[in-house]
Amino acid sequence: MLPGEVAEAGPAPCGGRWLIAGLGNPGGEYEKTWHNLGFLVLDRLAESNGLRFSRRECQAMVGSGKLAGADVWLAKPQTFMNLSGSSLARLLQKYELGPANLLLVYDDLDLPWTHIRIRPKGSSGGHKGVQSTIREIGSSEFARVRLGIHPGHEIGDGADFVLSPIRRGQAKELDALLDEASRAVESIVSEGVDKAMAKFNRRAPGSKLEEE
Repeated sequence: MLPGEVAEAGPAPCGGRWLIAGLGNPGGEYEKTWHNLGFLVLDRLAESNGLRFSRRECQAMVGSGKLAGADVWLAKPQTFMNLSGSSLARLLQKYELGPANLLLVYDDLDLPWTHIRIRPKGSSGGHKGVQSTIREIGSSEFARVRLGIHPGHEIGDGADFVLSPIRRGQAKELDALLDEASRAVESIVSEGVDKAMAKFNRRAPGSKLEEE
């Protein structure tokens, strides 16, 4: 089965089989930067569910097992952010999954820091890793968990900001966000996207959130 063959199927129902991918950049210099929140959530998810990133496949670090009753593959593409889709398209094809079985976790500068936004599908919102994924798998019909990183004040260059380190003073907030995002992923897998959205989506007062 080629990934594009189920492009219009919509997100998978609860249970089933999932490729859960976190977006980020490989290498120690990027480990605790804003752009690596997807990797950090996948690490937390693996730790809390007894899974390990034990092998390298299709230019990604991959772990597999059971999560909330579903068969899952956890993936952290090692291609660098802007080429993430090439790795994910190959993984989907290898495991005979379509876009409906993909769940993407990534940082989002359009959302306030610590906020979570679950969507069943949508555009990239300008996120280069999501753009690459949509382009390579030929569909935007996949679920995503967006993690807000906007600091609440004006920033200069967004590209510089996302590659800057998360401040030590935000360690407690980061820890809480990783836990909540992990629970959001588990909710999507076990209960479906609609129920997870009702539980985890929240709007910051006065914030501008994408409504697609």
